[in-house]
Amino acid sequence: MEAILLEYAWVLIVLVVLEGLLAADNAVVMAVMVKHLPKPQQKKALFYGLFGAFVFRFIALFMITVLVNYWQIQALGAIYLLFISIKNIIDQRKKANAHIDAKPRKQSGFWMTVLKVELADIAFALDSMLAAVALAVTLPELGNFHIGGINGGQFIVMLLGGLIGLVIMRFAARQFVVLLEKFPSLETAAFLIVGWVGVKLVVLTLAHPKLQIINESFPHSVGWKMTFWIVLVGIALIGYLTGVRKNHKKA
Repeated sequence: MEAILLEYAWVLIVLVVLEGLLAADNAVVMAVMVKHLPKPQQKKALFYGLFGAFVFRFIALFMITVLVNYWQIQALGAIYLLFISIKNIIDQRKKANAHIDAKPRKQSGFWMTVLKVELADIAFALDSMLAAVALAVTLPELGNFHIGGINGGQFIVMLLGGLIGLVIMRFAARQFVVLLEKFPSLETAAFLIVGWVGVKLVVLTLAHPKLQIINESFPHSVGWKMTFWIVLVGIALIGYLTGVRKNHKKA
């Protein structure tokens, strides 16, 4: 029994680290989405957006055995992330090339911003929850009860990992808002990261057991995982260095 509990504790630690890493790119996106709002509203938008995200994740955990059977859900998440990535990068380019006297583009209102934050988190949640399920189901079953088609012990580990990830995301998002104010060029890097996570969901969709357009094991291979994280860190690093260089030129 002690060995099983130790195994559960280890997987929970891994899940928390994983959720923390995935929460970081999610937090960047949320920071970009709320930064046009006044400072008091930024905090409220993050709070309401994350509250909605918590409700969704809690419900989705009960339905996870159903959700993973539908590749269309993963596909919708991928399409949404790629859409907001491409759209915002194009808008930034248009803004940069526009005449200095051009009329500024109208920004989303408070509640529309909250909705966008929640939709983005739902898309990101698909990624993190699939990873959590892949880890949790490797654990030995604990107890005789099941929730959402998953053993109760495995479910509790996933729930705790997700909750801790949301807490990390809440504080990280606020810090990223401050960072974006200091380095505005990071906004482009943020949306490139969104697009890259969208590509990851595309890969998961193509490898879904009901499609198998690519090998089912490919998204879980060491090579693909290393490629994903190296590219993601590279985008963030290049964005940060570009921002530092531009700030030095202005000084």
